[in-house]
Amino acid sequence: FIDASGRRKVKGNMDIELAVDAMELAAHIDQMVLFSGDGDFRPLVEAIQRRGVRVTVISTIASQPPMIADELRRQADVFIDLAELQSKLGRDPSERPAPRDRGEGRGHPPKFLQEPNGNDPPE
Repeated sequence: FIDASGRRKVKGNMDIELAVDAMELAAHIDQMVLFSGDGDFRPLVEAIQRRGVRVTVISTIASQPPMIADELRRQADVFIDLAELQSKLGRDPSERPAPRDRGEGRGHPPKFLQEPNGNDPPE
């Protein structure tokens, strides 16, 4: 994002924003799906559940070390391991298109943000 002085900034920690949004939405939803294994979300999951919302947590225990905190997995109404979803959502590597070099590496904006002549937009 661009800060008030016009400098580009990268936001690293979105935990509190996610928690606030989840609490605000809790009165309007029946189920929440959380894609995280961070144990810091356990109290959020508990608070959401107290409001009558069922919480599904999606992460993985298949990796070493597991990418989900045990207390978050136990707090969830439903835990789904990413490994279970791979066959339903993933593609066979042979079906994946070859990577393209579109000049979108570090320091280059995505193609749709570039000027028509291929130059980066002015900063």
